[in-house]
Amino acid sequence: MQMLDNEMPDKASAASSGFAAPLREFNLLRWFSLISLLIIASVAGGLGYVSTRFVVRDSVERDAMLTAQFIQAMAQAEVRHSQLPPGTTMGELLDPRLDLQHLQVTPALAESTRVEFLDHVEHLPDTLLANVYARDRTIVWSTNPQLIGKRIEEDGDLEHAFRSRKAVSASYHKAEEDREEQKFLREPEYLFIENYIPLFDSQGEQVLSMVEIYKEPQDLIRRIQRGYVLIWASTLVGGALIYFGLFWIVRRAALMLDQQQDRLVASETYGALGEMSSAVAHSLRNPLANIRSSAELAQEIANPTAQKNINDIIGQVDRMSRWVRDLLVSLRPASDEPEAVDLVAAIEDTHLAFAQQIARNGVQFCYEGPELQYVASQPLQLTQILNSLFSNAIEAMPAGGVLRAQVSVADGQRAVMLLSDTGKGMSQQQERMVFKPFFTTKQGGLGVGLALAQRIMERFGGSVSLSSREEEGTRVSLTFNIAAGVDHGTEHPGSRG
Repeated sequence: MQMLDNEMPDKASAASSGFAAPLREFNLLRWFSLISLLIIASVAGGLGYVSTRFVVRDSVERDAMLTAQFIQAMAQAEVRHSQLPPGTTMGELLDPRLDLQHLQVTPALAESTRVEFLDHVEHLPDTLLANVYARDRTIVWSTNPQLIGKRIEEDGDLEHAFRSRKAVSASYHKAEEDREEQKFLREPEYLFIENYIPLFDSQGEQVLSMVEIYKEPQDLIRRIQRGYVLIWASTLVGGALIYFGLFWIVRRAALMLDQQQDRLVASETYGALGEMSSAVAHSLRNPLANIRSSAELAQEIANPTAQKNINDIIGQVDRMSRWVRDLLVSLRPASDEPEAVDLVAAIEDTHLAFAQQIARNGVQFCYEGPELQYVASQPLQLTQILNSLFSNAIEAMPAGGVLRAQVSVADGQRAVMLLSDTGKGMSQQQERMVFKPFFTTKQGGLGVGLALAQRIMERFGGSVSLSSREEEGTRVSLTFNIAAGVDHGTEHPGSRG
């Protein structure tokens, strides 16, 4: 079956371009997929980063608070254990340079109390390095003996801890080479925490010494790493769900917009086609009537040999008149209420209408299926479809071939008609264009047959599809709704030609 080159009248072309071109310039789905992906990825990445930073900061601050409370409680316990005079604090005893200045505490007692306390500090779990600072920022004790006696001049965290009289903590992933106090005996593997813990005088107002603890809390690090995995996995999954959910919605919306756009273009196209067809029909009626009248007059005086040719002329004129009338009817706004139409009878009527042309072309017609099959359509519209399909198929086989019509029931609710020919077929590009209005491969063809067939089938809830191969032929499949409440007959055991 053939359809043709795309030649659209100016008005239909303007209507089509007026709707199609501006809308298709902006690809909604493409731009949404790119921009939404960028926005969602940015938001998800930002949330993941903020969440992980919060987890680390909160975990470090909590660990620092617990460490500070433990050190201060341990200092008070050692003071009580050594039975020092009231008012004496551990902060006063940590600088060995001041042992001789204590009025109520002997140097030996101060040293023993200090040693006990520092031994506990040294054996804290997960400790990388522990330092004790005097008020002049000199390291008076350290688990790294090389640091004892060094004075730290520029350390913002240390100064802040002395001034604020609060515990200060910070987290690092690697040691800073320019900081003299970060001289570890072993390198940390992942994350370490620096804690400054102030020790006060008896009134709790003045910082007398500062304990600095560098820790690599293995359990905390494992918890932080698990938190990283959970946060980023949740962020990734949540972002993906949001993206694909929105993508699905927008894709559906884009498809609906495309369908609506196609309907608008089709509506404008059919409107232009209707106006054009009306003009052509009015222009053809008088010439066809004159041809028929002249043929009838000639028939009265013609010899028997010419009678057959004149009858053919009259028959073809009547056929053209009927096609013009049917075309006009199919283009008018019609009722969408379907009727019960016998598809098999319509096929047989169409076969009889084309019998002479089938015989001239040497085409063999075969039918396979039931003896009657009622479908939901309208008689005039169904005839229009079959006339178009038969005409295309016969013209595709000028040197003869086989035209086969098959009717079957698909699922108890739908009937399928398959019309196949053995003509020259179409290319893949032509096959993609066959349902476009005004596209045809026939010389002088109008290119509205399959477009009208598709419109009529969809009007009654059916569908039409086409497949073709060059030099092998074409198959057109029509799917109808079976008419309700009608006896659909029995399957025909054979075929007829």
